[in-house]
Order: sequence, then structure tokens, then C-alpha cells
Amino acid sequence: MKETKTLEYKEKITNTFLKTVSAYANYETGVIKFGITDSVEVVGVTDPKATCLNIENKINDSIDPRPNFKLTIEAHNVIALKVFEGLEKPYLYKGKAYKRNDTATIEVSRGELNRLTLQGVEKTFDEQLTSTKELHFTALEKELQDKLGIKKLTPDILKTLDLLSPAGYNHAAELLADENDFTGVDLV
Repeated sequence: MKETKTLEYKEKITNTFLKTVSAYANYETGVIKFGITDSVEVVGVTDPKATCLNIENKINDSIDPRPNFKLTIEAHNVIALKVFEGLEKPYLYKGKAYKRNDTATIEVSRGELNRLTLQGVEKTFDEQLTSTKELHFTALEKELQDKLGIKKLTPDILKTLDLLSPAGYNHAAELLADENDFTGVDLV
């Protein structure tokens, strides 16, 4: 079986596998098999128990936060490292996050790193606080008066709509405000 997005072979244990650990923890559970060449020839590893401990230590010392993984020794002294997709994204190796691109492991872009960070704190862009302290909602107020019969748009109504918290307005509020600093909005 050839390498895939969720299966990688490593003949030897070098630190390059740690990028793939980051990728699997960030995006999709995957397996790295040690003791198999890129041409899928089984060569095994010497001293599989010591090798498992070495792999475990490398992950624990190099990936932040520590991902959830499982090591098993298979036939012919092949070691299978299963890395589970995590919840505390991004998982970084040497301060960088990685993803799988078909059978290659590549560094994520700055935008993708931002998305991973938001996933890790379970916040979407619109939930994040805006630095804008004062917003006006004339158009929103008129729509709410017409559709819901409210008399005036109050801070309590903005809180009910999840546009305002004790810490301030969020990006959703800024998007609905009469004026904002966004150059454009793409909707899907």
C-alpha cells in the first residue's frame, strides 16, 4: 500500500516525522509507520521497545501542545504511530504548524494558522472582540423595528443578539454597524 494523506512511511527515525505529527494533530488522524521504506519495503527497526520510547520522547519534547497518540509494535519490527486529531489547535513543531498536502507535509500559511488558532479556542472570526469602541446601528435598528416591533435598539438587545458582551463589541456587531473598516465581505 502506497503513502496517502493519512499514512506515511519512514525507514528511520529522524526529526522530520515530527512535522507529520503536527499535521495529523491539526487536521486529520493519521498513521506513521517506521521501518518501511518509501518504496514500501519492510526493513523493520532494531530494538522496537527502545525506538518506541525514543519516538514518544521526541513528540513530548518537540510538539506543543502535546498531541494524543498511540504507539504499537507490529510484525517484522514495524512501529505504527497513530496520531489523533486534537482539540487544542494549533499543534506546533519548532513554532510552526503543518498540514498534509496529498503525501507531503507542508507548513501552513499565516491565514491557515489563524484559522487553526480560532478552532483551538473554539471561536469564529465573528465572535472575536473588535477594537472599535463605538458603533452605530441605524439600519439594523430600523430593520428590527419593522420586523420585530422594537421601539429602540438597546444594549440589552445587542447582548441578546450576541453582538455585545461586557468586554465590548465583536466582529459580527462591527459587520452589522452603519460603518466599519472592512474593505469587503464574502458570503457563502
